[in-house]
Amino acid sequence: MRPKPGAIVDVVGIDGEFIGRGFYSGHSRIAVRILETDPNVPVDAGWFSRKIAQAVELCRGVLKLDAVSDAWRVVHSEGDGLSGLVVDRYNDLVVVEFFAAGMFRHREWIYDALREQFPGCRFHSFADEHVQKQKSFDLHGNTTTEASVITEHGIKFRADPAGAHKTGFFADQRENRQWLSEQVEGKSVLDLCCNTGGFAVYAAGRGASEVIGIYIDEDVIQIAKGNSHLNNVRPKFIQSDIFPWLRDASNRGEQYDVVILDPAKMTCDRDQVITALKKYLDMNKLALGVVKPGGLFATFSCTGLVAEDQFLDMLRRAAFYSGRTIQILKVAGAGPDHPFMAHVQESRYLKAVFCRVVN
Repeated sequence: MRPKPGAIVDVVGIDGEFIGRGFYSGHSRIAVRILETDPNVPVDAGWFSRKIAQAVELCRGVLKLDAVSDAWRVVHSEGDGLSGLVVDRYNDLVVVEFFAAGMFRHREWIYDALREQFPGCRFHSFADEHVQKQKSFDLHGNTTTEASVITEHGIKFRADPAGAHKTGFFADQRENRQWLSEQVEGKSVLDLCCNTGGFAVYAAGRGASEVIGIYIDEDVIQIAKGNSHLNNVRPKFIQSDIFPWLRDASNRGEQYDVVILDPAKMTCDRDQVITALKKYLDMNKLALGVVKPGGLFATFSCTGLVAEDQFLDMLRRAAFYSGRTIQILKVAGAGPDHPFMAHVQESRYLKAVFCRVVN
């Protein structure tokens, strides 16, 4: 009899030797997500309790994240040995995202393990519709979860599961926001694809002389303005597609000391990677055109299927086509609470490149 989606199964070789234990998903491209390779260790409530405790110990004991923020990635799927599960903490709100039927099927074990680490926490759980269809499970998420206000390096943000994509706040950029904010005092800053204002609010809070944020969705712009009010700063947010806005700004001769380009994920389809790289090339070429000589340019990609070397090559071509010379100062990624295993490097998704535009 074929196991049900999400059932815990043992995988053995043709010689009968034990290979591993994990979640079965017959309709998925990943038939079994291996969780445990010791045949003597059951995957049960105690197993989840130990694994989640280890993940929290990384954040609290090793990385000391409580000292800088009350928002961080608790469980980063394969990076924490819990394939198919992502958990983020936003103050007292714990957001659980399921990518596998097995994680959803055993969610009460997960909730119990999280309550042990975060007593009195609130939960918000969700899974993208295409994931539910592909992995054969059905989650009716809560759409009325109250927002939480978090603090990161002294800057406040609203994390609202009901108000924006996911929560509207992304802890993976924590270190990148902080590093860049240390470079902006007294400077003009342009935050393209600003979303809910992460980089823009940081820049305004760190003494930038002028901050402009551009985003296509007016509802998200309103969230960004709300984050500004939380910090008593006043960046200017403009609802626009960045392509026509940048062309117009270039025609007007506008240039900025610091330009940030952090677009949403371009694709989840391997067949569309070349198309995604062309989009990155077009937007980076335009963005480089509005950086002052000697200014800083920070460009990002959260498209996991685009490799770092591909992204850097795209940036080289964007500089060439825009007639700019760029000096790469730093290449980074997601914060250390988003670890990846050496044998699962495809889970390293965020690319962050900080440049100086020489001329």
